Amino acid sequence: MNYFSSASAVLLALTLAGCEKPAVVVVPGPNVSVPGPAGPTGATGSQGSTGNPGFTGNTGATGATGSTGTTGMTGNTGNTGNTGNTGMTGDTGQTGKPGDTTVIVVPPVKN
Repeated sequence: MNYFSSASAVLLALTLAGCEKPAVVVVPGPNVSVPGPAGPTGATGSQGSTGNPGFTGNTGATGATGSTGTTGMTGNTGNTGNTGNTGMTGDTGQTGKPGDTTVIVVPPVKN
């Protein structure tokens, strides 16, 4: 009998809970139109006009000056020149003239 009172309390709670809920009413939605078959293809449109040409861009800035190059290597020594030609023989001198003074040379004395 212990279980009888508990079971009747649960049954009563479930019965009352079921009565408190409002009935669910389904309202039909608006009619949705179903598309029919596709119509014929329309005529091709005319070609659009050509657009305006764009503006010319600005001239770019001048580049920076390059750095100075390194000094080149020393060149090779040149070849030795050829030996020069022998000079011409000079003219023969004039014959000597007799002198007016007589010079006497004395040999040194031996000790």
